[in-house]
Amino acid sequence: MALFFDRDWYEGRLAERGLSRAVLAAVAHMDEASLDLAFKDQRELSWNELAAFAELLGVTAAEAALRAGVRPPPDPLDGQAKRIAMLEARVATLEARLGKLEP
Repeated sequence: MALFFDRDWYEGRLAERGLSRAVLAAVAHMDEASLDLAFKDQRELSWNELAAFAELLGVTAAEAALRAGVRPPPDPLDGQAKRIAMLEARVATLEARLGKLEP
């Protein structure tokens, strides 16, 4: 996991697509000075900015965040799957108890 902004990776992705930092800044609604600070690890990026970077560069938001030195948020589907499993287990327990009460 990168603990810093991976400037080389970002510049490589931009070069592959024939894009400049100015385009990256514009897509994320940033000025070039703010983007330059991010490239130097002197400015934090918002999730909206990272999502814009990801879309422009053709990568996932998690990859864009990782390469920017930002830990991606937990996958909401993972949490949702765990919650569903927990609720299903509770329902099964309640059904078993109800089955014991029925004659």
